[in-house]
Amino acid sequence: MIEELLPATVVAVETYGDEPADGTYGAGGPGGATLYPEEQALVTRAVPKRVREFTLVRACARRAMEKLGVPPQPVLPGERGAPQWPAGLVGSMTHCEGYCAAALVRATDLASVGIDAEPHQSLPEGVLASVALPTEVAHLRALTADGPGAHGNRVHWDRLLFSAKEAVYKAWFPLTGKWLDFSEADIEFTAAAGPHPYGTFRARLLVPGPVVDGRELGSFDGHWTVRHGLLATAVSVPRRPV
Repeated sequence: MIEELLPATVVAVETYGDEPADGTYGAGGPGGATLYPEEQALVTRAVPKRVREFTLVRACARRAMEKLGVPPQPVLPGERGAPQWPAGLVGSMTHCEGYCAAALVRATDLASVGIDAEPHQSLPEGVLASVALPTEVAHLRALTADGPGAHGNRVHWDRLLFSAKEAVYKAWFPLTGKWLDFSEADIEFTAAAGPHPYGTFRARLLVPGPVVDGRELGSFDGHWTVRHGLLATAVSVPRRPV
């Protein structure tokens, strides 16, 4: 699901339920997945659900490392919890109930990547008002008024907006080292017809953007999809063509 939203240079590994994708990693954890000691130390007091997701998403990340020819290694949180990737790689991870995914790519191919997955449900009451700009609220109302979409599929646009903002932040932070508030990116979706709802989005940055290969970026572009009771969003930040 995630891989379809990203350029071909990105390696994405995902898992549904409690089984790591493309094989297992030893024994002792969910689906046979294990943690390195330094990772285990971070979740010694965590509830089982947190440990399970923490373990499985790292199993996905290590499988992605292997596919890129990089020896599997610990994935530890850095500043503001952002994953610290092996030298020469950029990437992103996401997990929600019943789903985990990791996406990695060589830093020479992309400047940054951000992914997010959420249950395909409406946001809890009151949350939209705290994450959406007035322009975005109007945009979501127009999308909802357009009807259920292809083949009668309904999209929970409010949750999709939240997910897109999460993906934008995950792509933004490694480039800037700065916080990006929900109010500092204005997102607009486009939808395409098909067996599953999917489309693109653009996040217009309302603060000075990151400088990548000598150019300041004023927006991020991404893709989204809805399937399997989940929605997913992904942002990729390209390098400047040589």
